[in-house]
Amino acid sequence: MFFEISNIPSYSVVRSANAAFAPSYHPVAVFLGRTSGIGQGMAQVFASITQGNADIIIVGRNQTAAEKFFASLPQPSGDKTNTRKPAREFVECDATVMKNVHTACQEILSRHSKINYLVMSPGFMALSGRDESSEGIDKKLAVHYYSRSRMFNDLLPALKNAKDAGEDAKVMSSYSSRNPSLSFIHAYPGFVRTNIMASSSSTLLSFSSSLLLGLTYPLSVSAEDCGEHMWYAMLNAKEGVHRTGSKGEDLEKTRYFGNEEQSSKLWDHTQEATKVE
Repeated sequence: MFFEISNIPSYSVVRSANAAFAPSYHPVAVFLGRTSGIGQGMAQVFASITQGNADIIIVGRNQTAAEKFFASLPQPSGDKTNTRKPAREFVECDATVMKNVHTACQEILSRHSKINYLVMSPGFMALSGRDESSEGIDKKLAVHYYSRSRMFNDLLPALKNAKDAGEDAKVMSSYSSRNPSLSFIHAYPGFVRTNIMASSSSTLLSFSSSLLLGLTYPLSVSAEDCGEHMWYAMLNAKEGVHRTGSKGEDLEKTRYFGNEEQSSKLWDHTQEATKVE
C-alpha cells in the first residue's frame, strides 16, 4: 500500500509530487489509446514533469493528431549531462485486431530494449450490439480489454529489462500477480472531459455529446488534470498490484469482486483469446 484511501491527496500535493520526479535515467513511456482524452492527458503531463527529456511512444490510429500533439510538447530542458535526443514516435495500430497489436509491439521492441512506463487507456463508445473483428472478438471488448493484455504480454521483456537495470517498470490499466517485481496500477480515472462521445460511430452519441459535456462539466475534470492524478498514483506505486481512484488514492480491496479460481479462468481465457499465430 502506498497511501491510505482515507487520505486522498489534494491537487496541489499531486502536482508538487509529480514535479519532483527526477529519474537518474532516460525514461521511456508507451501510451496505448486515443491521441486525445486520458491517454493524451497522461502523455502531456509526463512530458511536462520530465521537462521533455523522455521517450514518448504513442500507439493509435491517427498519425496526424499524434504529430500535432508531439509538436505541442515541451522541448528538452537542455540538460548538458543528458545528450540523448528524446524520441517522439507514433506507431499505427488498430487495437481491435490482436495481430495488429502484436505487430506494433514488435516495432516498438525493435527500437526500445527497455520500457519504464506502459499506459493503456484505449476506448470508444457505441450503441450497436456485438460487432466482431476479423479474429472473431467483439470490437468493444477487443479495445477495452483484450488489446491491453496482448500489449502487456508482448512488451513484458522490455519492462523486465528496465527493472533489472534498477529503473522503474510500471504498468497502468493492466495488472497481474504473475510478475511481482513489477508495479501494476489498475485505474478508475473518473469522469473526464474527452471527445470519446463526439467521435462515436453512434449518431445519437456524437450529436448529443456537446450538450451532455456542458451539463456534466461541473462534475468532470480535464484530461490533463486527470493525468496529474494518474501519474501521482503511478510514480508512488510500489511493487505489486494496486487499484487507484480518480484522485490517485489507493482503493485497496474496496468493491473488489472475484476470487482466485475466477481470476485463473479469466487469465487462461484471455491468453487463448489474444493468441497470435
